[in-house]
Amino acid sequence: MNVMIHYHVGPLGKPSQSHEFFNGRHALVSFQHPADLEVISEVGSSFIFDNGAYSVWKSGKTLDVAGYYKWVDDWRRHPGFDWALIPDVIEGSEEDNDRLLSDWPFSDEGVPVWHFNESMGRLHQLATKWPRIALGSTTGMRPGSKKFWSRMAQAMEKICDEKGRPICKLHGLRMLATEIIKHVPLSSADSSNAVMCSFMPKDKFGIFTPKRESQRANVVADRIEAWNSTPTWNPSNSIAVQQEIQLCGQ
Repeated sequence: MNVMIHYHVGPLGKPSQSHEFFNGRHALVSFQHPADLEVISEVGSSFIFDNGAYSVWKSGKTLDVAGYYKWVDDWRRHPGFDWALIPDVIEGSEEDNDRLLSDWPFSDEGVPVWHFNESMGRLHQLATKWPRIALGSTTGMRPGSKKFWSRMAQAMEKICDEKGRPICKLHGLRMLATEIIKHVPLSSADSSNAVMCSFMPKDKFGIFTPKRESQRANVVADRIEAWNSTPTWNPSNSIAVQQEIQLCGQ
């Protein structure tokens, strides 16, 4: 079985509950929402940094690149630090994102993002140059949608060998859904699902509902972590998934 790393995204916001949830887990910490970092760094298994480009893009603001560099530099020597996403511009030009890659000061402690609206040529270039790349969906290609799977199939065909093995390690941004990881050979993926579901109304969990947000988050995270990614890409699996999506009317 391929053992992938499941990175959970916070914050839960309450130190005692953050301690209960992130204890022994892997976490993604956003530059835009770092509230749980102190707790995660003490009790978590490991953590990665997200520059928060998605939040910045949604808000129409500009990423503080210099501030992000300093934040990474302050933490990158911590034993639990795995790596950091290199600053990127969602729906920006490939030239914009290549410039940000060339400016990155921390060598292979960074992971570049390939966005689904970018060219296959850039994907192949990143996959052959970097030991790990992150795959990021864009507008109209929500993870799990029909367009997402169509583009994912093209990407896998570009960077997998004849046995379906990717030529570098892959991280899936917002891709911890079971229907994704059981078909895509990801070394790691992240999601805010566990934390977001913890704030849902209690009746959504049924009659046996944990009272604390951290307990509900643990229930969801345990279910997510029960699944590992497939070790290889199988094009026929993607076709089957797309057919299921059509039948469900998505």
